[in-house]
Amino acid sequence: MVADRTADLLLRVFIGAVYAFLLLPIVVIVLMSLNAGEFLTFPPQGLSLRWFGALFANEGFMRAMGTSLALAAAATVGATLIGTGAALYVVRHATRTREALRLLLMMPLMLPEILTAIALLFFLYATGIGTRTVFGLVVGHVLVTLPYVFTNVASALYNQDGSLEQAARSLGASPARAFARVTLPLIKPGLITGALFAFVISFDLFNMSLLLKGVGMTTLPLQLFDYLRWDFDPTAAAVSTVSIVLTLAAVVWIDRSVGLRTLRFG
Repeated sequence: MVADRTADLLLRVFIGAVYAFLLLPIVVIVLMSLNAGEFLTFPPQGLSLRWFGALFANEGFMRAMGTSLALAAAATVGATLIGTGAALYVVRHATRTREALRLLLMMPLMLPEILTAIALLFFLYATGIGTRTVFGLVVGHVLVTLPYVFTNVASALYNQDGSLEQAARSLGASPARAFARVTLPLIKPGLITGALFAFVISFDLFNMSLLLKGVGMTTLPLQLFDYLRWDFDPTAAAVSTVSIVLTLAAVVWIDRSVGLRTLRFG
């Protein structure tokens, strides 16, 4: 029993150390955004909200934030539509090609983002479509966020009883009506979770946006990078804090809407 208690204590200490390692940088950034001093330093030289005022008064940051939000929304819609359709096909119809298709759809998660961005840039140049345009940038963000939607929706489908939709079809419902009235409500948790993860990931993408953005177009991560090249005041920390708050808000909304369930493949 003494050995079990010691092991349990060591495990708790290890888990606490891991959480501290992950959360400490976030706490530091938030405190730095409240710094009353003129430079990005830690510990803060007093507390003040002045740098949040400077952020919201900065036209470049506000324009970049609007671009990131619009781009993330467009990428979320595209990834949700394509990812849901792909999950339906892989789970319901694919047989011998199921594992190959699943691997192909998950490939953007397995490759470094910079390699995916370079490959897509070469493809767009070779085909002459969407080069350095909003379209090409949206395609890149959809490509990176697609696996998150596919994984969550496919997991929800694997855990769903397919005979319910067949029962609706046998009672006279059309395929579209059976999907809308039976399948869609059942996979709604996975659909919402995947869409919100896609939004958060798209909002923070850097390498893809750097290589595919058009002239005069910039996203919030790129604007922050350019800002830190010339200025080193707590405005940068305020931008990071706003991004953290948006991410936490999305996670809380997921938890309140569908719960942070662990869905698995069957």
